[in-house]
Amino acid sequence: MVEGEAELAALARAAELAEAYRRRIAVAEHTPTEPYAASLARFAGPTPEYGETGDAVIATLAEAAEPGLRASTGPRFFGWVIGNSHPTGVAADWLASAWGQNAANVTAAPAASAAEAVAAGWLLDLLDLPRESSVGFVTGATVANFVALAAARSALLARAGWNVEADGLFGAPPITVLIGEEAHITVYAALNYLGLGTRRVVTVACDDQGAMVAGDFARALAAATGPVIAIGQAGQINSGAFDPFEQIAPMCRDAGAWLHVDGAFGLWARACPDRAALGRGLELAHSWATDGHKWLQTPYDCGFAIVRDAEAHRRAMTIAASYLPPAAGSERDPSAYVPELSRRARGFATWAMIKRLGRSGIAEMVERHCRLARRMAERLTAEPGVQVLNDVVLNQLVVRFGDDDAQTLATVDRVQRDAIAFMGASQWRGRWVMRISITSDATTEAEADTACAAVISAWRAVRTS
Repeated sequence: MVEGEAELAALARAAELAEAYRRRIAVAEHTPTEPYAASLARFAGPTPEYGETGDAVIATLAEAAEPGLRASTGPRFFGWVIGNSHPTGVAADWLASAWGQNAANVTAAPAASAAEAVAAGWLLDLLDLPRESSVGFVTGATVANFVALAAARSALLARAGWNVEADGLFGAPPITVLIGEEAHITVYAALNYLGLGTRRVVTVACDDQGAMVAGDFARALAAATGPVIAIGQAGQINSGAFDPFEQIAPMCRDAGAWLHVDGAFGLWARACPDRAALGRGLELAHSWATDGHKWLQTPYDCGFAIVRDAEAHRRAMTIAASYLPPAAGSERDPSAYVPELSRRARGFATWAMIKRLGRSGIAEMVERHCRLARRMAERLTAEPGVQVLNDVVLNQLVVRFGDDDAQTLATVDRVQRDAIAFMGASQWRGRWVMRISITSDATTEAEADTACAAVISAWRAVRTS
């Protein structure tokens, strides 16, 4: 066997092992995961002095990794808002890796650039956002927030007569940032990266579901001076609540403020007719951030920065050099909308998943998950001592046990150790809760019922101990 054939055998072995794993995890009754220390011991060893065959390396990798894999692609994973990396998206991602395309520009990767261009248009259509908007294919919502807020910074300072790309922030007009007190931590990370600070923000009061109070937002906006960025939220990470965009978006427009929407998962409600009203008014914003690896079920390393002002988007992100051929005419240069040159061709998996699910499939999945959230809430609250603290408007549940922090944390721990389903803990308005997120395409009504039974069993064991 020649060397090329030996390396191709590694691809075949990887496909074989991946298929076998996905088949097992889809029907597994229990999904225990060994701790980090055990995984570290499996991978550890002296630096290899000599190479091995690719086929052998892949087999060893799978043997070392699988005991420490969290079953996030399984049907009873509810720990975070994570899709199940749909097999079609995974297959497209494999091809993207095998093709080895660097989606930096049209000349380097014409097919990857074309797939991104088409998928970008489909995304705007599915999410019903302004069709003139530009879309950057980034790693996830954290970087999507960063990119969109970089465009906001560029546009607002340019309006004030300052070129931030050339002159930096020293001496620039200060930007006021308005943000809800229940905003996600990744938005603060983006502000940190951009030099806008995490302690200089003006926080807006939120209601008991974590949505901004419109009246408090109006007062904060009226008190602000100079350029203003307002950051709203479509889908609060614990409750799933939406900020009141129908009220705050016109305020931002009248004040000349840039409105950005952190919609990591909630933005996908607009793709579902039954849930779209939750996000009414957010189409009036200037930028949006969302993930593909949540409700679109793509593999990881997939998010979207969407900006109405494409020129500001390009100005904030474009990397130019003589050796980088520019796009011509109507061609779309992928690197003009992201903070990187060398990167994987993320558009292939996005294109594939939209083709696989279609508009109707995405809408059905979102509605199914929201329906399952309501079903799980009803089943859990029927058990004495169990409370669901949020209004179940989307796919999120905030659950408390015995109205007690210790009992709640003990129940979460018991569920994780039983390994029938996976849920995590979170703090919600000063109290510990179990947070349940229904986001996997693999989750059916039967799987949701099995998960509820596991939670109730764990709670009964804690309550009687």
